[in-house]
Amino acid sequence: MSGISTHVLNLVTGLPARNVFAVLELPGSLRTWRTIGEGRTNDDGRIDDWAPKGFKIQPGTYRLTFDVAAYFRSQSTVSFYPEIAIAFGVRDAAQHHHIPLLIGPFGYTTYRGS
Repeated sequence: MSGISTHVLNLVTGLPARNVFAVLELPGSLRTWRTIGEGRTNDDGRIDDWAPKGFKIQPGTYRLTFDVAAYFRSQSTVSFYPEIAIAFGVRDAAQHHHIPLLIGPFGYTTYRGS
């Protein structure tokens, strides 16, 4: 396991948001981001394993970016937010970092999960 996981839930339906494409990134140079992993949420709305084999999470800043426009189109709904980017800091790489995302067509929320 990469040490970073996510869980996406649809606040309107109360169900897991399935098949949401997301990327996990590290800061690059000159305010750019470098992709270190990508995936799609499973039937439970989760992505548990992002990183390529042998990659170890280190302290630093990471970003998860979710393609919610495609998800809401698949639900025959229009989303105000085409994507949601969540930047967060890892201080202790030995801990697991769970980043839940609760989405609706016109809003979202996130927090540090367990």
